[in-house]
Parts: sequence; C-alpha cells; structure tokens
Amino acid sequence: MKYRSVFDIIGPIMVGPSSSHTAGAAKIGRLARSIFGRQPRQVHISLYGSFAETFKGHATDVALIAGLLDYDTNDPRLPEAPKYAEEAGVEVHITTEEAVPEHPNTARILMKDDQDEMEVVGISIGGGKVEICELNGFQLNLSGQSPAILVVNHDRFGVIAGVTNILSQQQVNIGNMKVSRKEKGKMALMVIETDEMMNEVIIDEIRKLSGVSRVLRMED
Repeated sequence: MKYRSVFDIIGPIMVGPSSSHTAGAAKIGRLARSIFGRQPRQVHISLYGSFAETFKGHATDVALIAGLLDYDTNDPRLPEAPKYAEEAGVEVHITTEEAVPEHPNTARILMKDDQDEMEVVGISIGGGKVEICELNGFQLNLSGQSPAILVVNHDRFGVIAGVTNILSQQQVNIGNMKVSRKEKGKMALMVIETDEMMNEVIIDEIRKLSGVSRVLRMED
C-alpha cells in the first residue's frame, strides 16, 4: 500500500511515521498552548537535535503548529495546520539550532500576543509521550498526563502553605508537587499535579493569595 504523505497514517492517538517526531511534537505544541491559556499571535519555534535534523521528513514542524492551534493528534486538519495558522493570523517562524540539547527531540517555543510572552521547552521521549521541561527559565517535569497548575510566586514564607491549604479545603488531592526558584528570595514556581481538574473558583482563590503573581493551568 502506498502513502501519499506521512499524514496518510492516522490513528486514534497518533500520526505517523514517527510517534516521537509527529504525534509527540503535536502534543508538545498543544500543551504549550494550554499553559499559555489561549492561541498566541506570534510563535517562534527552535528545533534541536533529531527534531532539527529530520523535521521536514517527519512533519515535526506541521505537528507543532497543529498543537499550537489546539488540534489533537488525530485531527483531520493537522496536515494543513500551517495554512490554518496563516488564516487565523498566527505568525509562525521556525529555526533549527546547532546547540546539542540534553534530549535529542527538543523544541523551544516562544509564544506572544498583545498581553503576554511565554517560552516553553518540550521534549518527545518516545511512543507519543512528551515532557514539558522548562517554563520561562524555570525547570519543570510535566508529562501532561494529569491536570496541573503552575503558580508563579514570590519566594517567601507562607505562600506554599497558603496554596496547599486552599487545595485541602476544596478536597483537591495533590498527585505530585515541585517547587523551584532561580534565586533565593526572588521569584519561584510551584508545579502542582492533581487527580482532578480544578474549577475556576479554586484558581481565583489561589490568585488572590498574597505573594502569588500568576496562576497558569495545564490540561491535555
């Protein structure tokens, strides 16, 4: 059987020919958009390692754009994602980088609109699985398999307790939690994975806490 393009192989959860370079790339793009909270107007995608070497043949670029448009890996619009991005007024630039990454399938995505700017780094680890490993310079380890919130906060006493107290009061079970900071006493980041999706009421409560600068949500 002959295939006219890599997108002639479409399954319920992935596109071919490579789960790492196509389905994984689409998931990275979609998770990046989820963290950004809306469709960006400008996107700069930097590809590293194997992504940079084979992105045309495996349609990694197309898949990343599809994810940024919130298309799932089996969306029939995926093969024409660049066209739909242009129609939606999303300006996309893609570059390949020579720097050697820690993981061979790495994409750095800078998203912008009139309100905000955000940079996310994602890796495709095989079998369609991915990790978001960096947000605006903060180190992460998010698979996207569980709902998560990302709390940007001032690194000071009581902020973490305030957030966890709200989740406890609302009977939200924490599956995993990690706190990181770039410099003591400056800004920090809480990454909290939960067993269930949090509603906007809980998110608003956390946003109102003293010391909390921003709350982002990630949902697959």
